[in-house]
Amino acid sequence: MVRSASGRPPPDRVVTSVADRRSTIVDVIRNARRSLALSLFRCTDAQIFSELAQARARGVQIDVLVTSRAKGDKNKLRQLWAALEQTGASIHAYTDPVVKYHAKYLVADDGPAVVASFNFTRKCFERTCDALVLTYDPDVVAGLRALMTADCDRRPLPVKVSPRLVIGPERARRQFTALIEQAQSSLRIIDAKLSDPDLVTLLNARHAAGLKVEVFGSKRLGDLKSHGKILLIDDRIAVVGGLALAAISLDFRREVAIVVEEPAAVAEVKELFQTIDAVPTAGRPRAGETRGLAL
Repeated sequence: MVRSASGRPPPDRVVTSVADRRSTIVDVIRNARRSLALSLFRCTDAQIFSELAQARARGVQIDVLVTSRAKGDKNKLRQLWAALEQTGASIHAYTDPVVKYHAKYLVADDGPAVVASFNFTRKCFERTCDALVLTYDPDVVAGLRALMTADCDRRPLPVKVSPRLVIGPERARRQFTALIEQAQSSLRIIDAKLSDPDLVTLLNARHAAGLKVEVFGSKRLGDLKSHGKILLIDDRIAVVGGLALAAISLDFRREVAIVVEEPAAVAEVKELFQTIDAVPTAGRPRAGETRGLAL
């Protein structure tokens, strides 16, 4: 665990820029000395596989949890397994026969941990609106490791996982409802899949109560494809991850997002919203009809 001169872990970082996504993930893998735990949904990036192989060659234990279900060609899953096997990683399948494992996170040694909104693919490294959170918070690090162990063994979600981790399906709906209800002045959302009727109703109620609510729900945001799910509350709390405000993400899939309150990290998210090359239009959202809406 890296610590600052004060003895405390370094502050959280949020990375939103296209240029820094791959290099941040590579640095975490490259600096691992004992263990790496990864939850992957898709990974096709040659450099990531190369870095994993090099980590394994220097003695790092690598455990990767992958979904057994994904939309599209089953060949993609077989190719992912084959590429991971070549790195020497130990592969664990999330074996639910119906639900896919959509969480995207990485833990190196006793920290740092990364919670990402994107897959480790060239597309997500270069052409999407996405973000990652890099944290040394020991509770988050321990929580992600406990979550992965439980999911590998098909056991229930551990009770004491850090409340900073928004985890579907067990508690995501409750956590997002509480976050939206606590907003005092503004809510900004990037989510092209926002469709959950209860949360749409809640957002409209918050708007009616006088809050500024902006929803960027378009499939494209300027030159980038909208992919990550990001919530900014009162310009002081951010939530980053792959967890959409849609019933299937909230109530069925394994999903992970993280709550961030570090001022400098939240400022990075605020800057992202201020520089989005898209202008939401006026309107009240209805379930399934939220694209490009600002309330």
